[in-house]
Amino acid sequence: MEERMVEFIAGLRASGVRISVAESADAFRAVEALGVQDRERFREALQATLIKEPQDLATFERLFPQFFGLGGPPMFDATQDLSDADLQSLADAIRQFTGKVREQLERLLRGEALTQEELEELGRMVGLNRSTHPYQQPWLTSRMLRALGNDEVKKALKELWELLDRMGMDKRSLDRLRQLVQANQDALREQVGQFVGSSIARNALNEPRDALRGDDLMQRPFQSLSEREAEELRKQVQRLAAQLRSRAALRQRRGKVGQLDVKRTLRTNLKYGGVPLELKYRQRQLKPKILLICDVSTSMRPVVEFMLRLMYDLQDQVAQARSFAFIDDIQEITADFMEFRPDVAIDQVLGRLQPGYYNTDLGQSLLHFQRDFLDAVDHRTTVIVVGDGRNNYNNPEIESFNDIKRRARRLIWLTPESPMLWGSGDSDMLRYLPFCSAVFEVNNMASLAEAVDRMLTTH
Repeated sequence: MEERMVEFIAGLRASGVRISVAESADAFRAVEALGVQDRERFREALQATLIKEPQDLATFERLFPQFFGLGGPPMFDATQDLSDADLQSLADAIRQFTGKVREQLERLLRGEALTQEELEELGRMVGLNRSTHPYQQPWLTSRMLRALGNDEVKKALKELWELLDRMGMDKRSLDRLRQLVQANQDALREQVGQFVGSSIARNALNEPRDALRGDDLMQRPFQSLSEREAEELRKQVQRLAAQLRSRAALRQRRGKVGQLDVKRTLRTNLKYGGVPLELKYRQRQLKPKILLICDVSTSMRPVVEFMLRLMYDLQDQVAQARSFAFIDDIQEITADFMEFRPDVAIDQVLGRLQPGYYNTDLGQSLLHFQRDFLDAVDHRTTVIVVGDGRNNYNNPEIESFNDIKRRARRLIWLTPESPMLWGSGDSDMLRYLPFCSAVFEVNNMASLAEAVDRMLTTH
């Protein structure tokens, strides 16, 4: 408990609460006198000794459950009071499901919480170890639950209740079973949320005090940037673009000679009796045509913003650039960037395409692109899709995606999601994967810059 209190005090300090050494000692003496058995008295003792300013109370209330509330509310064995007949019906119904979904259903029915090892593994999958900002807690909690299979379980539970009703389970028993499972779901969400919150707080303790240094920001996940850090990173985009531009220019100078053109060399040297005194080379086309298709739904906006900024600062390195954005449908946004500065254009685009609740429809957007914009793609075009491949269980329209791929020189996908999450829940990433020339995981500025540099290198 002493170690946990030390971490809690450090977390308060990292969040801007001023706490002296003497006040820390007062907190330890108060807890020693009052004990830790009564949770409310324990909380009041820490609050009275550590919090002096009213504006710091909200920080205390936010951090306290994250350090002293792990485990979440209790979970219940939902099957405990079922009759033998209802238990048999439930067992028969559960057998209709398989794999991970069945395992999660059984755990919810038994009221089995996640182990520390399972929480840590889920945290690694969603990049929790790199997050240091409290406002990221809801988003990371949702990602961990999604990685756990929460979306599939919700759908399976609906089918389970309908199946049990058809099998004739007593209505009162079914209602009680449903309520207890819902309570277990809420408890699981709270357990994951508390784990995320405490992990973020601990990460913040180890964060360098000069966290706004360029190198640190380059490695910081887009989704974990505070507004101040995002603004600082925006200032670095032009410097980064200049570096990429210099490398691209160097490659162009090295590539001007091109490959030996055997036919032109032979024709030119006929006047010398076929002796190759003058060598002729094919001129390489080093500037590609770029076409961006960007998912601007809520979870993708930070990634897309920096991708658009970077690409439009590199316009002199491409022969032509056209951009499209989508949520539930697609529209061309090239004109916005032709008329306005990138920062103004991005604000206009994001303001015009408002996200809703689970309304992303990549399949419909691909179908619309195929119908109205396919002539924008030819054998010189590198098509870049920026998105997480999540489609809310809509038709992914693989044939439309394949048509784009057949016309393009290359089709490259940039995604912020770890490969471990591809294919989970509503992710269609594994279905799009075979049609991609390359896929890059880009969850921070460093990985995004590397991906763009490789695209400019290998076109």
